[in-house]
Amino acid sequence: MATDLHTDLNADLNIDMDKAADFMATHARVLDRRRFELLFGRPARHGVLDGVREGVVAALDGYRNPDGGYGWGLEPDLRSPESQPATAAHAFEVFAEVGGHPHAARLCDWLDSVTLPDGGVPFALPATGEAGNAPWWAEADTSVSSLQITAFTLVAARRAARVDPAVAAHRWLERAARYCLDAIGSLDGRPHAYVLAFSVRVLDSLRDDHPEASALLERLAEQVPGDGRVRVEGGTENEFLRPLDFAAVPGRPPAGLFAPEIVRADLAELASGQREDGGWTVEYARISPAGAMDWRGYETLRVLTALREAGELARRTTD
Repeated sequence: MATDLHTDLNADLNIDMDKAADFMATHARVLDRRRFELLFGRPARHGVLDGVREGVVAALDGYRNPDGGYGWGLEPDLRSPESQPATAAHAFEVFAEVGGHPHAARLCDWLDSVTLPDGGVPFALPATGEAGNAPWWAEADTSVSSLQITAFTLVAARRAARVDPAVAAHRWLERAARYCLDAIGSLDGRPHAYVLAFSVRVLDSLRDDHPEASALLERLAEQVPGDGRVRVEGGTENEFLRPLDFAAVPGRPPAGLFAPEIVRADLAELASGQREDGGWTVEYARISPAGAMDWRGYETLRVLTALREAGELARRTTD
């Protein structure tokens, strides 16, 4: 059974959800299987089960540490157990999906405790083990703030804040926002692809309540090609960022950044990426077989969520 997300987007955006469900059941980690159950209501083709949100949080708890942060491979290429800033972003994604949870504010406490004096968090904290960690994590400078990771984590935290007043009121969000605004304002020349994408995302997220974000976003947009394709320096041969990689809200790049036909084409390309086994894949470097498969489950959810969100946005526009 395929689902037509919205005829206004593209008549060809048909996804085989039965195959997607089978892929998740066969290959995805438990957390992403429970998220799929929550987001798409297809646990065993019988509708959403009672206690689904509790099941998602219980699966996420397997990655949680006593300090309130998250590790243990929640970021698939960072498999050491200690809490890490990038891993916090993945946890916030889940908290946004479940409608908030007390552990989210505790996660803000942890982030506040590892934030550097300038308001940013490091790319990574010192790891307690090297096995399974990608070199960009293992070789990270743990003593300086990273715009890439601070922006990535803040965007996810702000998504959780929309459904969780305790997160919205936490001081860490404003500390991180001020750091990101200052750091983006100091950028000179075109930054690395991921820094560019996450900076655009965070400015889009901030512009409703931080007036300077709009001007910074307009300036940064000059660094983004009109087709939205940006090669990832140091990545794999086929690793490019695309228009929807600049979206703080899945399926919705910042207004005016890309022509509508560019966004529609990217949605169609995302939809066409479903593999024969029902899942999607990524172009990142494969660090471990387990990490590569974890990414496929995560990416399958990301694509389906982006396509669904784009359809919802189209419906709201036309209703």
